[in-house]
This record gives sequence, C-alpha cells and structure tokens, in this order.
Amino acid sequence: MATNTAKLTKLQSQLDSERRMVSFDSYDMTVRQLLEMFEEQAIFVPPEYQRQFVWDETRESQLVESIFLGIPVPSLFMATNNDSTWEIVDGVQRLSTIAHFMSEKDNLIKKIGREAPLVISGLEKLSELDGLSFPNLPKSLQLLFQTRPVRVTVLNDKSDLSVRFDLFERLNTGGVSLTNQEIRNCIFRGGFNDELKKLSISKEFLRAVRLKESDKKNGTSEEYILRFFAYLDNRDSFDHSVKGFLNEYMKAQSSKIISPAKMRLFKDSMNILAKAFPGGITRGQASTTSAVLYEALAVGVALAIKEKKSIKINKIRALVVDKQLRTYTTGATNSRKMLISRIDYVRNNIE
Repeated sequence: MATNTAKLTKLQSQLDSERRMVSFDSYDMTVRQLLEMFEEQAIFVPPEYQRQFVWDETRESQLVESIFLGIPVPSLFMATNNDSTWEIVDGVQRLSTIAHFMSEKDNLIKKIGREAPLVISGLEKLSELDGLSFPNLPKSLQLLFQTRPVRVTVLNDKSDLSVRFDLFERLNTGGVSLTNQEIRNCIFRGGFNDELKKLSISKEFLRAVRLKESDKKNGTSEEYILRFFAYLDNRDSFDHSVKGFLNEYMKAQSSKIISPAKMRLFKDSMNILAKAFPGGITRGQASTTSAVLYEALAVGVALAIKEKKSIKINKIRALVVDKQLRTYTTGATNSRKMLISRIDYVRNNIE
C-alpha cells in the first residue's frame, strides 16, 4: 500500500510539472479570418509540411461541403512563433483546402502546390455544387461559407520548446507523417538547422552515405549529420532515448552556428569514409547506410583525426565485417555503454 501511495505521489508531481509547461489559447475564427491570416503570412506553413499537400479534389470538396453544412470540422492546432505569427501543427490540409477554394491569389495557389482554384466535385448531399468554384457562387453563399466558424487551438509562447516537439509529434495526423527530424526542423529553426541542411547536400556527405531517395527528402540526411555532432560532443550524457537526446542537443545548438573547425572535421571524416566505401557505407546485403554503423564509423574517424592518428583506409573497410563491431552495432544498441563502445572501437582500430 505504501508503495502505491509513493507511486501516486510521484505521478501527481509529474502531472503538475508537465502541465505547467503547457499553455494554450483557443479561438473560434471564421473561415475568412483564417484565409486572411494565411494570405498575409501571419500563419506559417513550414517547408517540411509541403509533403502534406496530398488531398485530391474530391476530398477537398468534401471538406467544403462539411463547412457549408455546419458539420464540426476538427480543430486546427497552431504554435506561436517569436514574432507572434502562428505555425501550423495539425490541419495543414484543412487550411490549404480553404485557400485552394477561396483564394484568388495565384502565388498562394502555387504555394500550396496547386495550379488553379478548386472546382467542386464528387459531392453527395450538395451535388448542385459540383462543377462550381468559389467565384461562381452567389454572394449570399460566399458569405455563408466565409463566416462559418473553425476552432483554433494555439500553443502560446509560454510553453517550452520540448512541449512544442511533443505537440507536433502527437498531433501530426496528416496524410504523410513528418519524421522526427522534420519536426525538429520546424521547431528548432536557426543557424544550426540551416547548416545541417547545407551539409546534408554536401558532396562529402553524399559520397560517404547511401540513403533511399525518399530519405533524402524527409529529414533523414539532416538527422545523420545531427547524430555526428551530438555524439561527437555529448555522447557521455546519452541515455537510451535517441529522440530525446537529439532533441536536447538541437535545442541547445539552435541559435548557434557550426564552427569552421568542426565543419572541416565533419567533411574530412566524410572524405575518409568515402575513400573506404566509394559507393557509400553498407554492410552485407544492405543497400543503404545503417544509422548505427554510420555513427560508429563517422564519430570514430573524427576522434581519430582529432588525435592525429595515422588512419588506414583498409582497416576502416575491414571494420564493417568485424565481429566485435557487429556486436556493438546490432541488436539492443541504444545504451550509453554500447554507443561509446562502438565509437571507441572504431577510433582504436583504424591505425
């Protein structure tokens, strides 16, 4: 009984602590107000969300029909930026549908990946709307649509960035879910993030690492580079959760830039790995570069460079089939001991 009491006390403490970090505002806004904010760039859609514009015109038409009929539309979720603009977290396709249907601005239509305003199609209840676009409607119906309310919930600027990551992750319900790194790119914008993106398309990285085409566009490249710097600097504080560890490192670095010395170290490490693996780092029958193998080789080589060791390309190449390194890079590898062991094993076995 005492154990249960202690556990419940800790649970209450966790609830109190975590709830204090979350602060929301809620608004009932008209469709027209939402469109105006979007057109005026007071609502920001991160570039990572461009993959979310996937609804076809029938699905968009169904949303328009729901708004006309007064059927409750799920809330839009936003997060407040430092400049007081709102960044969309959940509801990108609902917002883009409103813009596609109502906006007469060509630049906004193109921004949401469309060539022309929405022409309604495929409706069951309001079939007479089929074939019509917003300008074709009488003013009374235009006004009816424009004044329909939509609930908007906004994470305000009192909330911690870690809460913001949780919000993006939990509410990321679009047709194409964002990866953890795409969410980081949305939240931890700044000089560090910009440089991760530049390094992700650098010739040195692209020669050393082989990824699927889809992974080159969904933040995986940037996460590989983030892993390099995070493990290079803070591997001794790693504790099981790769996601949490990378979040904390990127949060701490977000307003900084990568020093020229670290930039050179990264590129030198990638050049050495590219010499060892001209087609990109792979093991066995794998056609792409394993994240765990990559971080062991990349950080291990970087540490050897810093220590001015005489690195042998043939020894690096031999490590991918080394039994001990395989033990450190397969199975349950997300512990501090395993992380440090695989990095140190590479560092100590390439002279």
